[in-house]
Amino acid sequence: MGNVEFDDERLWSRSIKGDGEAFRALYIRYRDRIFRHAYRLSGDRQDAEDIMATAFLELWRRRAKVRIVEGSILPWLLVTTTNTARNSGRAAMRYRRLLDSLPRRSETSDPMGDDLFLSYRDALDKDLARALGALNSTDLHLVSLVVFEEFTIAAAAAVLELTPGSAKTRMHRARQRMKVALSGTHHVPTPTTVLEGERS
Repeated sequence: MGNVEFDDERLWSRSIKGDGEAFRALYIRYRDRIFRHAYRLSGDRQDAEDIMATAFLELWRRRAKVRIVEGSILPWLLVTTTNTARNSGRAAMRYRRLLDSLPRRSETSDPMGDDLFLSYRDALDKDLARALGALNSTDLHLVSLVVFEEFTIAAAAAVLELTPGSAKTRMHRARQRMKVALSGTHHVPTPTTVLEGERS
């Protein structure tokens, strides 16, 4: 294979015929972007690793149904990652409610032992994850593809089976909902410049 860079379609075609090296090449190509997307949605590094692993497992498990858009499997992976993160978030919420219902012993924390930078960063991550959680499934997919992964609205619309006009309208409304959700959090700038990076 040498240094030849195969496109996704060729690698995917070889993967579904049982070529493990081709599937590994796709994994290496996209694992970092999928991890970042999962982390953005979950706000937790360990959860993001689990979500990423599940997304690639689903890529293989549902290989007969994978849609390649504009020569790439990335949009399909991103949508699957978003779905996995939402399901994971619901399960975590149920688990958290169970834990909160259990009796606790009183514990004292040492404020001097806290890493303030990490606490601040985690708060930002969780605020963004919460704002994204305010969106419905389709709008979350749309924002993820257009804003964070910089796909065109036309490409995102094709993945989500929307018309470009409908996708633009949904994008505008989703941006407004996120602004409202983020305006209720402290220390987080309103993401006007980021969310206005829409491309048609």
